[in-house]
Amino acid sequence: MANVTVRNLPDAVHRALRVRAATHGRSTEAEIRDILEAATQPAQRVKLGSLLSQIGREVGLTDKDCIVFDQVRDKTPSDPVSFE
Repeated sequence: MANVTVRNLPDAVHRALRVRAATHGRSTEAEIRDILEAATQPAQRVKLGSLLSQIGREVGLTDKDCIVFDQVRDKTPSDPVSFE
């Protein structure tokens, strides 16, 4: 994991971070990580499985169709990739 150093952080900001962390029951460092994570990950992030499921519903796939797909798909393990 990466480390980040924040220089010249005003005392008032540091106090506010400590209070906020205490309110959430965690360390100041954990609070800062949570803030940075929330700021860099969009709230409406679309996950691949949800997107594929939505596309399937839009084209009219039913649970029966999915059962049929599972029955007819090749379940043989694939060979490992060779880079030689």
